[in-house]
Amino acid sequence: VLAELIEKFVSHLSENRLDCYFSKGNYKAKDADVKNESLSSVQQLGVEMTVRYGKYLNLLKEHAENGLCFVLMNCDKFLKQQQRTVVSSLCCLQERCVGYDWFASSVFLIMSGDGEKTLMFLQRFSRLLVSAFLWLPRLHLSMHLPVTTVESGIHPVYFCSAHHIEMLLKAELPLVFSAFHMSGFTPSQICLQWITQCFWNYMDWSEICHYIAICIFLGPDYQIYMCISVFRHLQQDILKHTEA
Repeated sequence: VLAELIEKFVSHLSENRLDCYFSKGNYKAKDADVKNESLSSVQQLGVEMTVRYGKYLNLLKEHAENGLCFVLMNCDKFLKQQQRTVVSSLCCLQERCVGYDWFASSVFLIMSGDGEKTLMFLQRFSRLLVSAFLWLPRLHLSMHLPVTTVESGIHPVYFCSAHHIEMLLKAELPLVFSAFHMSGFTPSQICLQWITQCFWNYMDWSEICHYIAICIFLGPDYQIYMCISVFRHLQQDILKHTEA
């Protein structure tokens, strides 16, 4: 039901020029185009973990690895069309993508392992502003960003979402904010980790689905409210650890 709902919602928005923030791009996924491509060791490890988790949740069948590899390799090619070349000594800017694509993997599980459906959804989704915040590889080396931003190697989620989380945390949960300040560890660091991993390993699958759906339906600012609500939920534990 969720798959059908977000699919129809995103399809409807992506057909309306006023709702599209990014260019459409021309890309057609073909098996032949990615046959010679290969995934990095980090991506291969991610695929194994995703498939194991998907089978545990009874969402994936046998041979799901091939479908997920097809999605990830095509995502790489599709996003590469909208990337700029940057000469930099930063390691994160010398690779085609940083880390593993947890968002694409989450959508693959929501779509019950249907690779073509996942890819179609991601291509439509990439036109919307919310894709910049939910799907982190979307803006890696992106030509949609100013050159200075790309060269800094800092993702907009860090200086947009994470920045606003810290501001809200200070106002809404001053004790939690102080606890972080005392520890010398910033809330934005842990939030960036949560957001990059789509809350995998932190929330149950149903909650991960709620997070993705809420941000798609209500807007990317709900990513900020979600993190604040998690901190509120963890407040007592955080204060207890601070005292200890």
